[in-house]
Amino acid sequence: MGSPDNPIRLDLNNLVFQEHLFGLQKPERNAAMDTLRKIRQLSWGQLYRDNGLKWEKIVSVKPPQGIDAIYSLRITQSRRCTAYRDGDFMRFLTVAPDHDSTYGRK
Repeated sequence: MGSPDNPIRLDLNNLVFQEHLFGLQKPERNAAMDTLRKIRQLSWGQLYRDNGLKWEKIVSVKPPQGIDAIYSLRITQSRRCTAYRDGDFMRFLTVAPDHDSTYGRK
């Protein structure tokens, strides 16, 4: 695991994440891009302390093999996305259609 002082590197290559991101309406897609731009400028320690992004471990969903934990974070005012940390990379998985589905409830 990388240091909390290391800058976050984004991995947006997951096809499901891309479909969800590109499927957003333009205002929400722009807000998501602003959030991604912000995350890129943070260190991991700053991310953990950021009250706006709300990086939270999802305990209700078992992570896939090889992944320690899945986290959710706010990507727009009304949507959260899922991601996991892999060294200095934040690897994005999904953009949830609503808040509850992020946590496996619905």
